[in-house]
Amino acid sequence: MMLMPPFTLHHPTTVDEACELAARLMSAGEAFDWVAGGTDLVPNYKWHINTKPHVISLAKIEGTDTISSNELGCMVRLSELTEENGVHPVVGQAASKVASSLIRTNATLGGNLCLDTRCFWYNQGEDWRRSIDWCHKADCGTGADCRVIPNQNTLCVATYQGDIAPTLMVLGASVHLIGPNGARTIPIDAFYQLDGMKKNVLEEGEFLLKVTLPDDAAKRTGSYQKLRVRDSWDFPEAGVAASWIEGDPNSLVLATTALESIPRTHPEEVASILEGGWDGQASIKALSTAVQKSVKPVNNTALPPRYRRSMVRVLTKRAVQGLLE
Repeated sequence: MMLMPPFTLHHPTTVDEACELAARLMSAGEAFDWVAGGTDLVPNYKWHINTKPHVISLAKIEGTDTISSNELGCMVRLSELTEENGVHPVVGQAASKVASSLIRTNATLGGNLCLDTRCFWYNQGEDWRRSIDWCHKADCGTGADCRVIPNQNTLCVATYQGDIAPTLMVLGASVHLIGPNGARTIPIDAFYQLDGMKKNVLEEGEFLLKVTLPDDAAKRTGSYQKLRVRDSWDFPEAGVAASWIEGDPNSLVLATTALESIPRTHPEEVASILEGGWDGQASIKALSTAVQKSVKPVNNTALPPRYRRSMVRVLTKRAVQGLLE
């Protein structure tokens, strides 16, 4: 039986109150987590994975459920990311492929963007992890070695497996972060950090407040393709998002997810293909191969890295062809 460890749950109702609470806990040396929908954090806590004595909920904070074509609050449920609510179709397309309808009703945009990285040596019950003497990401103070790439404890290679981030990247979105030290805004493709433990650039006490999209995002046509073991529930084993302004191949932006510790765009691969001019299917084929060569999945998810990498070419081709439909 997986029993939840004890912790104190806090329910601030304003952003200022949340930041003040975070500052007090930090001053007292008390560790804490933020929680939105809880579909990622709660299972991890049941598995006793990096639990904290305090959890601050964002659920009751005013204004965090804003939803429009240019602004999405961190508490917007994935089930609400639809064209009917003014959300860009490619974001809705990715959201509709997340887990099951029940999960999407509870899961949030902020939670999906801030997903903990995953690895089958890490996302296991406490007894199982103890039996293998832990791992680098959850070493319980033992200094355990990385089980995926042994004999190096400088980098965790746990994989980011979120669906929404690459679609926001190809639309040029920005994330708004806030904490006790103030607010800041950065492009979403600068939000993630190539380290399975650090995951992103959030500083202590910060949380992701909202996402904004540029005005020209509405001009873009987008497509998202996902590889998973089952059509419902599963995290992506690979994902590719693409967008462009119709009729302008030079506006093409492409991003991948679930292949490394970060989702990321591929400007160099796109630029290398566009240098020779856009040549329809020939360019799509060359781009698909270039993106495939650029990704480096490791053996820490359900499907073998060689298969996931080979499928990147297929997903890229489908995503870009989807722009033509």
